[in-house]
Amino acid sequence: MSDHRGATPPVDRRAGGPVEVSPVLTLRAEDGATATIHRHGAHVSSWCPTDGDERLYLSAKSSFEGAAAIRGGVPIIFPQFAAEGPLPRHGFARTSTWSLGGVCRSADGEAEMDLVLRDSPDTRVIWDAAFMAVVSVAVFGQQLAITLAVENVGDAPFSFTAALHTYFRVRDVAGAEIVGLRGARYRGEDRSLVEDSAARLRIDGFLDRVYVGAPSHLELHENGRRMLIDAEGFPDAVVWNPGPERAATLADLDPAGERQFVCIEAAVVQEPVTLGPRRRWTGTQTLTAVS
Repeated sequence: MSDHRGATPPVDRRAGGPVEVSPVLTLRAEDGATATIHRHGAHVSSWCPTDGDERLYLSAKSSFEGAAAIRGGVPIIFPQFAAEGPLPRHGFARTSTWSLGGVCRSADGEAEMDLVLRDSPDTRVIWDAAFMAVVSVAVFGQQLAITLAVENVGDAPFSFTAALHTYFRVRDVAGAEIVGLRGARYRGEDRSLVEDSAARLRIDGFLDRVYVGAPSHLELHENGRRMLIDAEGFPDAVVWNPGPERAATLADLDPAGERQFVCIEAAVVQEPVTLGPRRRWTGTQTLTAVS
């Protein structure tokens, strides 16, 4: 991609010199739907469909630079989920600076942006793998699609886990319900699989579940609104809310902020992806807001 229509353009700081790309970019579809994306973490921090209603939670106490991850939006979890391995918690992608791959607008008015992260001396100290990761963000109408693609550009295989740690904004989490998980299995405290028998999952405190082999279509219902959540390539799903006691220990979370969101994450956790040389993996989460 090379066409920057539909997004905040790069900034040339000196005539004839290198182009400095803004650390924060706004992606705008022809119909007015928007997404805000930070190069810090390839992080979507805001999404407003054409109805103008913000659908992602973002803490006002978030840090947007340095070693800290942004609290809210859609953190990119790669190449390790949580503390399930020897790498830093949730990997390094969410705190790395990504390069702008390009921006374009399709014939129907959809706007799309690619951000790219390649291995470097800094990443190889943490994870000795030759890789290229691309996050593609597409916005149009009432829909947001985020794709994570990982390619092995080296000569040795590597394995990874990943997730799109999506913070859905809700008016009050007590009124939110997740539909579609009945009969799905999640990991219990001893990692054995427990079947979810609830027709609608409610969040009434701390909740942290990894659903293994999760349904590809889920819905979030609350106060007359629906969010349709479709995953492709991600076999698992994570549902998380810190609850009030754990939320109080998070310095970058608004007071009582846990009442304003629920995380539903497209994920690959239970069985890591193993990529051989020159192989590529792709996973997509598509969100459709229904008023």
